[in-house]
Amino acid sequence: METPVLETERLILRAFTEADLEALYAIYSDEEVNRFLPWFPVKTLEDARTFYETRLAAGCGSAYHYAICRKADSYPIGYVNAPAAGSHDLGYGLRKEFWHQGIVTEAGKAVIEQLRRDGAAYVTATHDVNNPRSGEVMKRLGMRYQYSYEELWQPKNFLVTFRLYQLNLDGDEGRVYKKYWDTSAVHWIEANL
Repeated sequence: METPVLETERLILRAFTEADLEALYAIYSDEEVNRFLPWFPVKTLEDARTFYETRLAAGCGSAYHYAICRKADSYPIGYVNAPAAGSHDLGYGLRKEFWHQGIVTEAGKAVIEQLRRDGAAYVTATHDVNNPRSGEVMKRLGMRYQYSYEELWQPKNFLVTFRLYQLNLDGDEGRVYKKYWDTSAVHWIEANL
């Protein structure tokens, strides 16, 4: 699937290209940026190339993979992505010098609107309970908390408590994506979230 270019007030969202390898390295090598993400940070520029070729290059599956770029230079400072099918589980990361500026929220809203235009019924997102700021992004995107669950996170191989948030795009407010609930032996609904 071809990733359509999206534009917001401050950002250009576009597909990553091979010319972005240095930017990819800057994003995916930072241990703090990647602490709550489901992969180990890349160690070399060649690792960044492999990551690009296996996860981001055209033809690497049916998904929305966006480089978050400032309009001023179109240089990637982060990413936002979602599978084109299933949960449409929104994921994002941003170089830490750009944190706390509303960039991921702005980019996430644009991708959610693209999913809506493309007929997605809903979008989900999860965050580690130790990363509550990610949950705040989900709330700013209009997502609502649904449930919490435990998962032995791979490949990092440690137990994580996740919170699942969901935004129904088709008006069916009763729909809850239950895959993680059904596959986790430990799941519950937290009060006051």
